[in-house]
Amino acid sequence: MTERERMLRRLSSLDFAAAELHIYLDTHPDDNRTADILSEYRSQRDAVRREYEEKYGPLSSMNEDGNRWAWISDPWPWDNQEV
Repeated sequence: MTERERMLRRLSSLDFAAAELHIYLDTHPDDNRTADILSEYRSQRDAVRREYEEKYGPLSSMNEDGNRWAWISDPWPWDNQEV
């Protein structure tokens, strides 16, 4: 597995965990411990996303820097695949 794939897998895992915790908090709004854990997962997710985007480019067209076309800039994912 390449570093890029590991980062995407980590990002996916953090997104999943955050979504599940958010659903749990919908039914347990007073659970402060879980709210703290959710906040930590979101922070980790944001850090991994920033690192990924610095190395490999934006993950979506909703780019934070306001350039909605940055996601189509070179290189394309298949141009510089790690072996």
